[in-house]
Amino acid sequence: MSNADTYVRRWVPGNIRDMAAYTVSPAAGLLKLDAMENPYPLPEAVRQGWLDAVATARINRYPDASCEQLKRALAQHIGLPDACGLVLGNGSDELIQILAMMLGGRNRVFMAPDPSFSMYRQICLATGTRFAGVPLDPDFSLDIDAMLREIDRLQPACIFLAYPNNPTGNAFETEAIRAILGQAAGLVVIDEAYHAFCGKSFIGEVPGYPNALLLRTLSKVGLAGLRLGMAVADPGWARQMEKLRLPYNINALTQVATTFILRHAGILNTQTSMIVEARAALYEELRSIQGIEVFPSETNFLLVRMGNDRGFNELKSRGILVKDLHGSAPGLDRCLRITVGTPEENGHLLAALRDIQCVS
Repeated sequence: MSNADTYVRRWVPGNIRDMAAYTVSPAAGLLKLDAMENPYPLPEAVRQGWLDAVATARINRYPDASCEQLKRALAQHIGLPDACGLVLGNGSDELIQILAMMLGGRNRVFMAPDPSFSMYRQICLATGTRFAGVPLDPDFSLDIDAMLREIDRLQPACIFLAYPNNPTGNAFETEAIRAILGQAAGLVVIDEAYHAFCGKSFIGEVPGYPNALLLRTLSKVGLAGLRLGMAVADPGWARQMEKLRLPYNINALTQVATTFILRHAGILNTQTSMIVEARAALYEELRSIQGIEVFPSETNFLLVRMGNDRGFNELKSRGILVKDLHGSAPGLDRCLRITVGTPEENGHLLAALRDIQCVS
């Protein structure tokens, strides 16, 4: 027992005391296929230019609070509609937290399909907001009838739709998302963290829906270490979010580094294409392994169901770290989420999985 426990019990709200912290498995010495990262570093041809750009950051001063130069580069990069505002966060997680602070709290409901990105629920718990998960169909498609019924019944202040969905990897039907936008009285957040790997986006439709907000991140396409997320929305929503955004939340190194790298965005696009090609090859190889079920994906990861619940430990014992989803949500029994790596990394993974299935 800690010396502070008496104080903690008195002053920390029960909803926070009952939470479990988000944990990240140590990856030292392991092949890291657990976090949906781009496995390719910046090429040497641009690395020195990037280092030179970072060296110009004046770290003795606060960064540009409004991120004007970076916003201009991002607006061009993502094709920001003229009618929309852009709010930046320290990763999209911070933007989700801002939305929960703005719209959540007691007597408010947030909704998402289940399973989906775990931080939707986690941030709701932290802000005392009720979270309602609507189960996906057995094939992980959106149960649109159930979603619309629950929207009518609960009147959620905010609905999260990961598009494509994490951890299942599939992109929900476009018309189903439009139906939710048309039915919801509250904000509908379309989280496009993986849009680069599926070629689909709602960004052009945001101006047509006053209750729509779109999230993007650069973490999945090669800049995970810079922690940069974006919210695209009507300026009315953006103004309210800016009131809750902490000052200087995007540090000087991130601003300088991202602005430089976006001038070389073709490199990130090429790497994304390589990951999509590797995903297709890995999917076919996994399908050939007896006893493993692999689900179609439009992301940079694959969801697989093993024959037993020992898959995570079996892979880790062979030096490979993946995400264990067993028991985390309905429909994910014996499931692992596996990031698409380089062809060499994927080869090591496949060899390990074949070995596991042979000895099972």
